Amino acid sequence: MTGHHSFVPEPRPARLKMDNKKRLAYAIIQFLHDQLRHGGLSSDAQESLEVAIQCLETAFGVTTEDSDLALPQTLPEIFEAAALGKEVPQDLRSPERTPPSEEDSAEAERLKTEGNEQMKVENFEAAVHLYGKAIELNPANAVYFCNRAAAYSKLGNYAGAVQDCERAICIDPTYSKAYGRMGLALSSLNKHGEAVAYYKKALELDPDNETYKSNLKIEELKLREAPSPTGSVGGFDIAGLLNNPSFINMASSLMNNPQLQQLMSGMISGSHNPLGTPGTSPSQNDLSSLIQARASAILSFLADQKPLSVLPFSLIGLLKREPEDEVGPAC
Repeated sequence: MTGHHSFVPEPRPARLKMDNKKRLAYAIIQFLHDQLRHGGLSSDAQESLEVAIQCLETAFGVTTEDSDLALPQTLPEIFEAAALGKEVPQDLRSPERTPPSEEDSAEAERLKTEGNEQMKVENFEAAVHLYGKAIELNPANAVYFCNRAAAYSKLGNYAGAVQDCERAICIDPTYSKAYGRMGLALSSLNKHGEAVAYYKKALELDPDNETYKSNLKIEELKLREAPSPTGSVGGFDIAGLLNNPSFINMASSLMNNPQLQQLMSGMISGSHNPLGTPGTSPSQNDLSSLIQARASAILSFLADQKPLSVLPFSLIGLLKREPEDEVGPAC
């Protein structure tokens, strides 16, 4: 039985230290989970504890399902005993970190490389599985988590990608690619403000990375064009566009485009025609009503027109571009 010398013919100190370390980590994780349930914490504090739990699980390779690591006493009980001068249980003394064996490290690298090959042929589910196996053998390697985050993003599992990026950052806070991939996942979850912060951190660590620069610009544009109380449709600041004279002039001209006339006539059939009578240009009030009501269709149509230079740059960016990941897995 693990941790009891009388049942082990040949004691292995390194293994026993690993078990003690896991027991201590498990006790801490149990305590943090208890605080989440009964601690009466703010939402920010709860989020911080959740990240701390993920970091501990990653660093020590344990989860709340590892009930065999449970101790007879809870962490608060052990702390109270120590504060009163009582003896601390032997299982919790001098925990030390033991790195994976050379064999485990080599096998983890092989699995990671195989996962990279599966990414190249777009077999993302297999890549997730292989990276997960590598993590089991070496849970202290940030690259494995970051690579699996890339595979999760390809599968549309952005929440999983965020979680793996958080774990990679916990392991290596200077790993720029983890911040970049976190930004990508957050963008896909429409959390553009958070994505901006992570791209800025990625650029701070890797200032010459053109992908991070481009993605940061895109996220900043999306953040500026996010819905506002003044009126928006599909993430576009319609009120801002209607106050833009160049946009109104451009829209007035294009309203006479036969294709756009046909598009709009189908939408407003049977109602008052805000496009005006044939041969005349609609008023700005008519344009405002029309754009407010049919903004998504109109903006999509305008974005397909040539040349695109007539549109505000921020609008072009929002309609035409999405953040991009760097090519391939981390390494």
